[in-house]
Amino acid sequence: MNANGPHQSIGLTTLSRTVASLAVGVVHTLERAVAGDGRIRTAQGNAWEAVCADRARAEHRRELERLVAELAAARAAARARRDAREAQPVR
Repeated sequence: MNANGPHQSIGLTTLSRTVASLAVGVVHTLERAVAGDGRIRTAQGNAWEAVCADRARAEHRRELERLVAELAAARAAARARRDAREAQPVR
């Protein structure tokens, strides 16, 4: 029997691929209609968003480290003042 004959059956994987392909087409068309041509997500856009997110996280981390260092310095200064006060003789 010839595999290319008129009675060739459609396999489950062929059907799944067809449905997935149609779904991608529908989502793409819907995104284009809703968001507009200039706002469609692309791999380059996704990569740029990831770079921006990494930069923002790094900036937040630096700010948090600065605040922690500032807090540690303030605690050390307060401790030094307290120790200096306690070291003075009472009159």
